[in-house]
Amino acid sequence: MAFTAITTAAITGRHSILSTSLSSNLTTTVTLLIRIHRPLNPRKLITTMASSTTPSPEQKITAPYGSWSSPITSDVVSGASKGLGGTSVDSRGRLFWIESRPTESGRLVIVKGGNDENEEAVDVTPKEFSVRTVAQEYGGGAFSISGDTVVFSNYKDQRLYKQSTDSKGSAPVPLTPDYGGPLVSYADGVYDTLLNRFITVMEDRRESSLNAITSIASVELSDNNIQEPKVLVGGNDFYAFPRLDPEGKRLSWIEWSHPNMPWDKSELWVGYISDTGDLYKRVCVAGGDPALVESPTEPKWSDEGELFFITDRKSGFWNLHRWVESDNTVAPIYSLEAEFARPLWVFGMNSYEIIKEQNNLIACTYRQKGRSYLGILDKNKSTLSVLQTPFTDLMNITSGAQCLYVEGASGVHPMSIAKVSFDDRASNVVGFQIVWSSSPTISEYKSYFSSPEFIEFPTEVPGDVAYAYYYPPTNPIYQASQDEKPPLLLKSHGGPTAEARGILNLNVQFWTSRGWAFVDVNYGGSTGYGRAFRERLLKRWGIVDVNDCCSCAQFLVESGKADGERLCITGGSAGGYTTLAALAFKKTFKAGASLYGVADLKLLKEETHKFESRYMDNLVGGEKEFFERSPINFVDQFSCPIILFQGLEDKVVPPDQARKIYQALKAKGLPVALVEYEGEQHGFRKAENIKFTLEQQMVFFARLVGRFKVADEIVPIKIDNFE
Repeated sequence: MAFTAITTAAITGRHSILSTSLSSNLTTTVTLLIRIHRPLNPRKLITTMASSTTPSPEQKITAPYGSWSSPITSDVVSGASKGLGGTSVDSRGRLFWIESRPTESGRLVIVKGGNDENEEAVDVTPKEFSVRTVAQEYGGGAFSISGDTVVFSNYKDQRLYKQSTDSKGSAPVPLTPDYGGPLVSYADGVYDTLLNRFITVMEDRRESSLNAITSIASVELSDNNIQEPKVLVGGNDFYAFPRLDPEGKRLSWIEWSHPNMPWDKSELWVGYISDTGDLYKRVCVAGGDPALVESPTEPKWSDEGELFFITDRKSGFWNLHRWVESDNTVAPIYSLEAEFARPLWVFGMNSYEIIKEQNNLIACTYRQKGRSYLGILDKNKSTLSVLQTPFTDLMNITSGAQCLYVEGASGVHPMSIAKVSFDDRASNVVGFQIVWSSSPTISEYKSYFSSPEFIEFPTEVPGDVAYAYYYPPTNPIYQASQDEKPPLLLKSHGGPTAEARGILNLNVQFWTSRGWAFVDVNYGGSTGYGRAFRERLLKRWGIVDVNDCCSCAQFLVESGKADGERLCITGGSAGGYTTLAALAFKKTFKAGASLYGVADLKLLKEETHKFESRYMDNLVGGEKEFFERSPINFVDQFSCPIILFQGLEDKVVPPDQARKIYQALKAKGLPVALVEYEGEQHGFRKAENIKFTLEQQMVFFARLVGRFKVADEIVPIKIDNFE
């Protein structure tokens, strides 16, 4: 139940509010409310501030926490941040990327970078297309470039298309059959230039949308010759990372089966390709030994035909390894208690690159104690050197000519792509240039930014700790009285096998610049800290995550960083479940917001998509645990206000989840509101819906627990059992 905004988009939509009924009158009312709302002009505020010096503490305006005015408005948040859906480099060294655009209803577009900083980037994708696959619902790996050709998945029909990246206005040409709807999806593909075909993961939902058939298939690249894809590998539940060796004679891939998720247990295979393109021999490289619990991922061939991959065998940390083909053994390249990979929620991840100019060197990213590092591994000497960059958080990397294109961020940088140039020995960074930013105008608000503080706090289990990023209230114009502590908004991340990251995010700064403290928690079960930490949640989802979130909030109260009477919790997807569970089973928080969250675990298991349909078997347990950990079964234990937000086209957490808990809480007499969005799926991609969600969360908390009036001109929605 992760939410990855970069891999999804929305089509059309409207707001509808369920407060007293499901009538169309309420929908119309909310639409009118949005139209009459006139937010403050952030550019005017910035201009006014820039003309004067920052006030000293004596000159600052003293006002209650939460009531401060800020130029980081909901319009700025919803419209400024573009998402990033992957990068690639063509044979000429030109950079391409996918960006999602909230102002275009979340449409995803392939963009070609300029040859130098003076040349403008241009869209490759025509306006009637959106580059997104819904394979495994979360998608990823939606495009691949070879020469001057890009193959991509189109969101509306899920077909693969081929397009020239050089010819201006080049029209995409379909490669896969039209099945009368988006019934077959493709992801994570690679070119087989020897046989002029495209090898890709294929998800076929023609027989069942809840039990799709996944395989690795080949698609012909010939013009005007659309054929049914040919299945090369099948029979297991899931596949990822099909990768060809340089000669086109061996194909590697990752596969796994129910009830495991790919980070629980997976297998790496290699198949040998015949002259006709079929696989005539298969070898299990890693994951097949029952005595070893491991989850190999990200296989990659060097130019010499050597296979590398990442696995967490023995150590419990994802480290780089290589395959010794002669005796089918695995050898570690470098061992470190750090994570060199991320959980496979989306296709197309790329955590390391073999440097073409020096094949003994591997550029890699790894994560250790809440921070990312960019490193160079010498596979022959088994040494690791760290390259210094301004980024403290790294995602994918792509190899260019004497450079790397790095997706990264930090506490003062939003998600960006940077060109990192290094010397001939790849031992030092000689150039760092940001070539794309998710929020290019964000520096206007620098004086309002709250910097994340990495904290370690004790959990309920003696000797165990968990982690979080704490953001204090920050505003250059305002201060609170010395005897007041700030309200705290605690965020529980999705997944739950995911990780909160301490980067510059306007969604967070929206709160902190208005006088809220904000904390993003990595509870037991989060990634980034090794398998043992990740497996704290096995059979204990709804217990460990809830306890850790409550422990973090209490830790901040005891540290004097938050008001214990104004603790609020929010979360999306699995984080929405943790929110509801915390409000049902604990009394720490005074109000909560659940975004497309889970209220009924049994119902979720019955209705969710195939990828996560057995996820909860390992996270929860048996029928008894499913009942005991479902907030919907313990409505009598809820005691505080809740606001719910839900997309009506959500196939991961269907709308019934929000509707059931809403009706139950309303019947109990608790203050509650439900906002539904047509055209939205798992997570909100449209600017107007992102804006509305942010505003209504804030005014909801302010009215019910905040004891302050917000500075923004926001018309609140109706709250049942309150007005």
